Amino acid sequence: MRIIAGELKGRKLVTPKDDSVRPTTDKVKEAVFSMLMPYLQDSVVVDLFAGTGSLGLEAISRGAKRAYFVDKDRRSIALVRENVHHCGVEDRAVILCSDHASALSRIHDTADIVFLDPPYRTGLLTECMQLLRDSGILPEGGIVVAEHDSHDSMPDQIAGFRKIRDRRYGKIGISVFEQEEK
Repeated sequence: MRIIAGELKGRKLVTPKDDSVRPTTDKVKEAVFSMLMPYLQDSVVVDLFAGTGSLGLEAISRGAKRAYFVDKDRRSIALVRENVHHCGVEDRAVILCSDHASALSRIHDTADIVFLDPPYRTGLLTECMQLLRDSGILPEGGIVVAEHDSHDSMPDQIAGFRKIRDRRYGKIGISVFEQEEK
């Protein structure tokens, strides 16, 4: 796994030696960031369920000014720390070892983009969308990128978010939502 484009292009990222983390494939990552290019420059991103930190690091590489990396698994946080250090972007990274709900109350920036990649088929996507709405972390027009099993269909409207894109890449589904007026 590597950084695909931007200032960190080509940097290889450390991945787990087992299947404890399901990193987003390079193909899917490229497609997601092609969709996000208009939103990335000087943005603040939140990578909930960060795993290796691949999505947040790709965002930094492509122009995000700061990324919050959230995961409750200490092994994942260790991977994120190692990858952030390897990329030399400690000054633009905030790493939180926390569950997703608690972490949202600890982020004091307004986020432009939130990446949601929880374990599949757990119901966490719907829960997270409501928590994001309630937290006020995203302004009107803020973007949520939800990765899910391609067999699971996300609704067109959920918790005050409107789906603006929906793509399938083999077993992976990507749904992009925009925060509607509060």
